[in-house]
Amino acid sequence: MLKKDLRTKYYALRKELTPFEVASKSLVISNNVLKLSIWSEDFYHIFLPISSKKEVDTLNILSILQGKDKNVVVPKVHSNALKHFLLTDNTKFKNSKWGVPEPENGIEIDPYKIDVVFIPLLAFDLKGNRVGYGKGYYDNFLYNCKKEVVKVGLSFFEAEESISDVNTNDVPLDYCVTPETNYSFKDS
Repeated sequence: MLKKDLRTKYYALRKELTPFEVASKSLVISNNVLKLSIWSEDFYHIFLPISSKKEVDTLNILSILQGKDKNVVVPKVHSNALKHFLLTDNTKFKNSKWGVPEPENGIEIDPYKIDVVFIPLLAFDLKGNRVGYGKGYYDNFLYNCKKEVVKVGLSFFEAEESISDVNTNDVPLDYCVTPETNYSFKDS
């Protein structure tokens, strides 16, 4: 299926989710993330959810990271690219024009320092290819990370068979966590 068709399909599926379903599925995803072998790393990049788009609520994963005393990095859109800031007790957030909670300022972190990235997505396939919102923010960001950065997608829905219009700029996932399955693409 083409990315544009997958975007349409998964926007509609997300729209049908109730707030209770978003919260309960997000909690299950958070518990499933604990089963991944990613916890020996130091710097974890996590997106904060756009509630109006019914994204996976990452606040439980954020609590896990803080409980494990990890360095947590959060993104901010700046000049059509992502900048990355260390989350501290003093970090203040403001919603962007898209409704994304973003840090107002803070300690900027070089993408090369990041070990694990939790990635928002609309859909993904059995090879680890993903469909985002189409602006390329995460693909561009991931190209600036070290080669061995671990890329973890989070999805309410299971994998599609394939995405037919994957291109060379698309960065595939290493894992995708859903309420039902932890997919691994490391050997794909």
